[in-house]
Amino acid sequence: MSRTHFKNISLAFTAVALALSLTACSGSGPNAATRLVKKVTDGAEIMIKNEGNNISVTNLLLVATEDGSAVVVGTIINYSEERDALLGISVNNVAAAITGEQNLDQNKPVRFEGDVATTKAVFIGVGAKAGNNVKLSLAFARAGVVTTNVIIRDKRDDYASVTP
Repeated sequence: MSRTHFKNISLAFTAVALALSLTACSGSGPNAATRLVKKVTDGAEIMIKNEGNNISVTNLLLVATEDGSAVVVGTIINYSEERDALLGISVNNVAAAITGEQNLDQNKPVRFEGDVATTKAVFIGVGAKAGNNVKLSLAFARAGVVTTNVIIRDKRDDYASVTP
């Protein structure tokens, strides 16, 4: 066997081994890291499933307005037969002014902002800056207090019509 022939065979085996190892499927499926990545502009999501509670909070974020206020955007749904209520929303112990529906009846969404909004929550004149992340807490009568990190978006695109 010639030296060139041996090099060609070795090179072929190396190429096949690399191709198989680099395309392995160990990172695919529901646990793939790339599947779990969200854009920085996505709203936060919370699931509260404990002690008979079953509440979903989706697309939760704040929108900064021209006057420095921050307006809550998102949807809360209580899937439990037991009624709950949203008692308050706060950031750094500063409470939002909430108007509209705060009772959480089964399968009846409470929506902040948009064409089908049922509730409005505003942090008035807090100097909100788009691009920042803040810890936002939601207080429920039955489910207790939950805290999550939310982004503050600027008032454009989907959020252009948001007002304080």
